[in-house]
Amino acid sequence: MSLDVCVVGEINPDLILYGVPAHLKPEEESLLQGFRLTLGSSSAIFAHNLAVLGTGVGMVSKIGPDSLGKMALHWLLDAGVDLTRVRVAASGPATGLTVILAQPGHRFILTYPGTMFEFSHADLDLDYIFSARHLHLSSYFLHRALRPRIAELFRQAKAKGLSTSLDTNDDPEGKWGDDLRNVLPFVDIFFPNEREAKKVAGSDDLEQAINRLAELCKFVVVKLGLQGAIARNGSQQWRRSGLRVASVDPVGAGDSFDAGFIHRYLQGATPQECLDYADVAGAFSTTCEGGTEAFKDRDKVAAFFREHLTQRSA
Repeated sequence: MSLDVCVVGEINPDLILYGVPAHLKPEEESLLQGFRLTLGSSSAIFAHNLAVLGTGVGMVSKIGPDSLGKMALHWLLDAGVDLTRVRVAASGPATGLTVILAQPGHRFILTYPGTMFEFSHADLDLDYIFSARHLHLSSYFLHRALRPRIAELFRQAKAKGLSTSLDTNDDPEGKWGDDLRNVLPFVDIFFPNEREAKKVAGSDDLEQAINRLAELCKFVVVKLGLQGAIARNGSQQWRRSGLRVASVDPVGAGDSFDAGFIHRYLQGATPQECLDYADVAGAFSTTCEGGTEAFKDRDKVAAFFREHLTQRSA
């Protein structure tokens, strides 16, 4: 296949529980309204939805020798993602799993890292990675074994002529380590949400945070949820107001946004066009449960984008 984007990152399912009581009591049985077992992890959701949009995507990753890992691979294969460089461990930790407790207005996220913590530089096929046009990495702080050499990976990718993007996601330890600053100079597009941008920049003021981050990498694209998104390149700035849809589930919306942005970026679109397309992708993701379920019907994907991009340009 023609490899446009190589995604280096984790693969695991999400178990999303709906109707979780506001207060759980020990030893008492609580009833749920429903659940969804679906493809999870920032890297895999990004890869899945980017492939559905029509970009050639391959993943370099590692899973455990278990049914959850095989299930996640099946979902990715259905989307057209190349998985020939995904390693299946013969032993050791199981494939990771994220359990999301969905409540009105917020959610609790519980992650068992599994092979995410074991995935290391030794698992990378560098020739395969550098054969792509673009390198993307998500969940920076969950890649404990890989993290010490992520800056090296991005530096080499830039030297090979690839464009690069990074979505750190949350830091479960709350440290937001200084080593990330060694990576950002080799990042063309940095995709934090508002909270992450402030944490990485060390500022409670969003504008100041964007100013600081814009000094470290080429493009800073801050996701603002229903308020849309801001893209900054040096002193130039673009903004997109959020698309309002009948939202069912926000899980994976940020990763879908990233996929939409990169899809258009690699086509040579303007920053504003990339923002517009990314916002539609993120909004579309929320119309179904989980981060990839909406993207499984390609006819609906095409119809949704056609409708909402036309409305935006009218």
